[in-house]
Amino acid sequence: MKESNKRIISGLIFGGVFIASLYTHVSFAILTFIFGIISTNEFNKLTNQKGIGYYIAFSIIYSYFAFTEFLLNSNNQPNSWFNDLKDTLLILSIFVSLFLLRDLFSSKNLTSVFVKKYFRFVFYITSSFIFIYLIANFNGFYDPSIILGCFILIWVNDSFAYIVGKNFGKQKLFYSISPHKTVEGFLGGLFFCCISASLVSRYIDDSISTPNWLTMAIIISIFGTLGDLIESKFKRESNVKDSGKIMPGHGGILDRLDSIIFASPYIYLFLKLI
Repeated sequence: MKESNKRIISGLIFGGVFIASLYTHVSFAILTFIFGIISTNEFNKLTNQKGIGYYIAFSIIYSYFAFTEFLLNSNNQPNSWFNDLKDTLLILSIFVSLFLLRDLFSSKNLTSVFVKKYFRFVFYITSSFIFIYLIANFNGFYDPSIILGCFILIWVNDSFAYIVGKNFGKQKLFYSISPHKTVEGFLGGLFFCCISASLVSRYIDDSISTPNWLTMAIIISIFGTLGDLIESKFKRESNVKDSGKIMPGHGGILDRLDSIIFASPYIYLFLKLI
């Protein structure tokens, strides 16, 4: 089977499973947890980290935030200490992401604390899946339309960045990290992502205004692309093409979710600001 056909079929299966999981709060929480565990495994292989402790840490931290959010929302009980805890996680996650960006654009080694195995894992991988879950519960109850809209924008951005870049790309975006990415591809993905924001606002989630969905599209396109580049650097340092083999034509779950993994704290921050 051609590589392009494999990519389309596995992408459709992934999309179908994800959309089906949105039907109930529990199924979405479980699928997000499963994706997180798989991503933990793939990330550990990329960074040469071993041990069951990472899986235990992810399970405990994710379950705590998910269960507490579910419990408080079910009882309609706002809780200031839990909101403060989420804000602290958000600040630390964004702080670590900035150092990952610094590492992307610099050949110098990171300060030792930011390469500590658990520190980077908790505030890059674990927290991202927590924010994916929290975005779907942002309104104080489970509402999958927001996270569905975000994933649609990511799929549109990635698809058209690939299509435009393949057919019209000439200027390399970041050749040393990802030789196939082009400026034209990035701009094409951004353009169609912004166009799709209007459709998402109209047909998927009208609780957020069209201008705010447009802003979200820009955030998703920019930070999603940066997330893709950061994961590409991890793969280049590990001398591997893909983070895994679970999705033919795409690679691993980490390859498929690298955009939302990096962008999710920024999406959540923007939702808080509006």
